[in-house]
Parts: sequence; C-alpha cells; structure tokens
Amino acid sequence: MNALIIEDDTIVADFLKNRLSSDGHEATCTTNGQDGLKLVSTTNPDIIILDRMLPGIDGLELLRLIRKKGSTTPVLILSALGEVDDKVMGLKAGGDDYLVKPFAYSELIARLESLHRRSASEENITSLKIADLELHLLSREAYRRDKKINLKPREFKLLECFARRPNQVLTRSMLLETVWDYHFDPQTNIIDVHVSRLRKKIDLDSKKQLIHTVRGEGYVLKIP
Repeated sequence: MNALIIEDDTIVADFLKNRLSSDGHEATCTTNGQDGLKLVSTTNPDIIILDRMLPGIDGLELLRLIRKKGSTTPVLILSALGEVDDKVMGLKAGGDDYLVKPFAYSELIARLESLHRRSASEENITSLKIADLELHLLSREAYRRDKKINLKPREFKLLECFARRPNQVLTRSMLLETVWDYHFDPQTNIIDVHVSRLRKKIDLDSKKQLIHTVRGEGYVLKIP
C-alpha cells in the first residue's frame, strides 16, 4: 500500500511514516496543502491520510480540490475536531473515513486496510447488472434487454450511482454530491428533471419500472 500523508504536525507525520514503513508499506509526507495537491498527481497513492487543519489550504478545501480533479483515491481524515458536525463536514467534502486525534495506530491501520480493500474491489468491477439492465463501465454504455440506451455522460453517471446501490433510497443531497459534485442545495429541480429523463429512456418499451420515487426522501432503483 502506497500512502500519502498530509499532516503539518511533524511528530505525527514521522510516527505514521515510520510505522507504515515498518509494516511494509510505502509512505510519503508533506506538511502543507499546496505540496499535497501536487503529490496526489505525482505519487499516485493508494490511500491519503489528511489532516483537517493545515496551513495555507485548509484540509477540507484541499479534499474538495482533490475530488474536483477527478481523483477517487480513498481519503482518511485525521482531526482533533471530533464533534458529529465536524465528521459530517469531512465526509461531505469527499472523505471516505474520519478518525479523531488522539488515535490508536492499530485502529488507523485497520481502517486504511479496509478502505484499500474496498477501493481495489471497486476498481475490478467493469460492469453492473440489475435485472435486465446492464452497464458497461469502461465503454460507458447501458443496455436493457440487450438493447442499447443512448445516454448522455451525466445520465450514465446518474444511472451508475443508482446501479451501485440497488434497493437503497438515495436522497437528492446524495445525488447532488455524487453526480454533480455539489456540496450545497442549489434550490433547483435539477435532480427531478434528470431522473425523469433517465426513467423515460431506461423504461422505454419495458413494462417494469426500475427507478421509483420515495416521497419525501428521494429515489430508489428497485430490483423487480
């Protein structure tokens, strides 16, 4: 596992680098967000350990920039800020896990390994199949009963979001963050419009509707 540590506390950073190295992992350290953003591209890490309170670029702002560049590398946020609202902010900014300082190394490495396994598993998936709907993730093509559905890039991303979470209710906020990368509600009906268009395309010539509205909550792709 190749880890990038972005932590301005040199004692914590050196501790993590030494422990990870002794466990057989590679680790690169930096103490500021500007260099951290560059190292995400140049070192191609398997996992990022990110401190929230950094000089220059704040940790959450750095995380948003990392995600904006298209990086899906798992990020474990380290922070002395341990309130529920702090954790929610970190996860909404694009974090995959959140660990409060002070922490036990055994817990940190267990969380890192879990994130790394999950990421590796998702990378190996090249297609998704729900009932008679099939998505080819590499070619970005969708088929229903072997008939190709012409989808725009945003529509495919929206459908992929549903297909990765079948039978799970997805709120409008979740869809805005995952598909549009909005971390706020723009107060528009953008979700409803796109879901309506997507329904018409995937349910065309089919008697079984896949995407359903859950009133007051959001939408769900149900397996018939």
